[in-house]
Amino acid sequence: MTVLDYIEVQNRKIAIDGDGYLVNYDDWNESVANALAERENNGKITDEKLAILKFIRWYYKEYNFFPMLSAVCKNVHKPKTCLQEEFYNPLLAWKLAGLPHPEEPLISLLEAGQSPG
Repeated sequence: MTVLDYIEVQNRKIAIDGDGYLVNYDDWNESVANALAERENNGKITDEKLAILKFIRWYYKEYNFFPMLSAVCKNVHKPKTCLQEEFYNPLLAWKLAGLPHPEEPLISLLEAGQSPG
């Protein structure tokens, strides 16, 4: 994937693709998440958002897949609508969690608020 842009975080250039997804999964940290959220007009990363993003990252690293939406909220001990409340859609949570650019079928599911798999 071609790097088309960068965000600057703590005097480091972090590569993102043309849609704003991190190019390198390991570049992610809370400061990067905040920069991505600002770029997406999603405000600051609160403790609630951070817990969701960390769970999504853990799950993705463990299973190489986005978790079922209901599992996210359950595992961070939040109401089942936590993704919709904290992020306007699950695809934004995917992006802010620093996961790689998803393929089209997954994008459509997440934009519709549906669980993959």
